[in-house]
Amino acid sequence: MSTSSKLMIDWDRVAGCRKMAAEIVRPVQRYIDRHSTTSIERTVLRAFGIDSAWQEMPLVNLIVDQLPKETLRRGIAYWFGRALVATKKEPNELALAIAKGKVKFDKLPNVPFEKIKKAIQPLVKDAIFKLDQCRKKRYQLVTRYVNEKMPLKYVIVATGNIHDDVAQAQAAAEAGADIVAVIRHTAQSLLDYVPHGITTEGFGGTYATQANFRIMREGLDKVGKKLKRYVQLTNYSSGLCMAEIAVMGAFERLDYLLNDSMYGILFRDINMKRTFVDQYF
Repeated sequence: MSTSSKLMIDWDRVAGCRKMAAEIVRPVQRYIDRHSTTSIERTVLRAFGIDSAWQEMPLVNLIVDQLPKETLRRGIAYWFGRALVATKKEPNELALAIAKGKVKFDKLPNVPFEKIKKAIQPLVKDAIFKLDQCRKKRYQLVTRYVNEKMPLKYVIVATGNIHDDVAQAQAAAEAGADIVAVIRHTAQSLLDYVPHGITTEGFGGTYATQANFRIMREGLDKVGKKLKRYVQLTNYSSGLCMAEIAVMGAFERLDYLLNDSMYGILFRDINMKRTFVDQYF
């Protein structure tokens, strides 16, 4: 036992606990490594820039839902790339055609894998580039306004209307808030799709959508410029769309994203296998 630790921690016991934890996790990780989920496959499409909707339903849902589960195991990137090669359509044009049922995966001709890979590569590179640009932008703002004050003040907004949330968040920042957390609409974690666009009628909180993320980030950047300090943004992604909301948050420069598979299991009764796979992604 180390006498230099104020807590008198027995590090041998800690090592033993970590070893047991690794043994518990090992079979779970093996399962995760072999599986994907519909949310993860929708996330891949969102990373490719497919972020619009048709008849109020996200295109990514309409596309992934067209594939039988036994077919989805190859990954939506394969099937979407195969459709790109076969139809010679632009990605968003193709996405809408699939959503409307004008292009069907089971009717696609066979395409050499190398052609599929070549068709997908520009989308992959563009996704990584956009994420990297967001990271660099955030780093520039954080380093421009170095905040050495501790502890940081964490404030919650939860009006249900993103525009009212922004007004409250800016007022909180003016009063000294360092981090603003936007509480989600009640039980959004149980929705198996991410609502599209700006929302103004949430209950108990505001829907987590990419448009809402963008509006709040712009509002905090504006007040941060005025105050000459960087105001951080938090949102939530636990639930059936955990992976999707994560990539949307990355594209809109969220600073923190609360996502916990155990929350989904314990409080929302979400399938534990699915949510562990999503959490790992």
